[in-house]
Amino acid sequence: MPLYRILVTLFALWECLRCSLTGQLGALRPRLGFHRPGSDHPHIWLHAASNGELASAKPVVERLRDLRPDLPLLITCNTESGVALARSWGLDGLTAHLAPLDLAWVSRGVHRRWQVAAHITMESELWPHRILSCPGPVVLLGARLTARTAKGWARFGGLARAILARVALLIAQDAGSAGRFVDLGLSPQHLGPVVDLKSFYARPDQTPSDALRAAFPRADTWLAASTHDGEDEIVLDAHLTARAADPALRLILAPRHPRRAEAIRALAVARGLTCALRSRDEPFATADVYIADTMGEMALWYALAGRVFVAGTLTDRGGHTPYEPAAFGAALIHGPDVRNFAAAFAQLDRAQAAVEISDAGELAQALSDLRAPKRMAEADARAKQALRQDADLDGVVERIASLLPPATLAILEPSSE
Repeated sequence: MPLYRILVTLFALWECLRCSLTGQLGALRPRLGFHRPGSDHPHIWLHAASNGELASAKPVVERLRDLRPDLPLLITCNTESGVALARSWGLDGLTAHLAPLDLAWVSRGVHRRWQVAAHITMESELWPHRILSCPGPVVLLGARLTARTAKGWARFGGLARAILARVALLIAQDAGSAGRFVDLGLSPQHLGPVVDLKSFYARPDQTPSDALRAAFPRADTWLAASTHDGEDEIVLDAHLTARAADPALRLILAPRHPRRAEAIRALAVARGLTCALRSRDEPFATADVYIADTMGEMALWYALAGRVFVAGTLTDRGGHTPYEPAAFGAALIHGPDVRNFAAAFAQLDRAQAAVEISDAGELAQALSDLRAPKRMAEADARAKQALRQDADLDGVVERIASLLPPATLAILEPSSE
């Protein structure tokens, strides 16, 4: 613990210096835990690293708010975009801030000011001072621990055991992580069901416009979802090859980082393809490639595409979620790098519910093989069966809720100040 205190103190000093030099002094207030609640009610403190982790927790958050409206939520994230996502949900009783630094006095101050009744931390976010100073139960939700990270924690065996001794419930996203947490010192009696929270994804209330539906018939449209640098060339080459056999084929390309849109346009133009950018409201009806360079609209593209290439799987990124395209009934295609969702993709591959490819030629062939509506429907049915979870959302939320204080103890009189 002394070494950790030294390291986190040095990081805090650097963060303060960085904010001072860049004129971001306003960010220091939440980073030092000086934000205050708007009421005197005890809170549930939920922490997630950023957008992806937080998005996976949304169904749990919404159900908890319905079940325990007497316990407002403090949500913290390491990034401004995560904070913005939480605020965009517009849920009553939810406050979102940048995460406080994990200094002992900062963590104690947050617990005290917000009267933290329980702390829920997502995936791999194990912050010692937050967990050890929490006055209420600690829940690890969607917990993930790779073999490499487990070896790192094992070097601090005493600290790892102390942290895990404070965990009242751990819900791991895969069996390997669950076993590694137990090996590090988690009591098996505090181990909950193994469930991938992203399987709770519910289709948002977003509907493509009539113009989009007319331009992109589902049977003729494929989506490259959340591409990274190095994948766009493969996608564009595959589209050219597949379109030679199927001239009606349409491509929607959604980059993971919208700022890359112009670079992708240049790659497409170099191949003789025309492009339209969503962010610029450019005409798309006849464009060879529609670049979906906006945020928060992925559901529109899933709804239009009968075939989806799950990107991040052809580069060293670990892959993105298969649950979202599967929820829209798309036939799934992916590359070999699927470590972020290893269990889910293993289930898909065993059920022959997804096609693995490694280059542009194989991607073009997969698009051709899945062209028939019957093949798309068969792949969809197999994917839904393969991704079905043993634990349901209600069961997970009820396990968490069972640890919370009774409503009669959680509600306090409003402050007279």
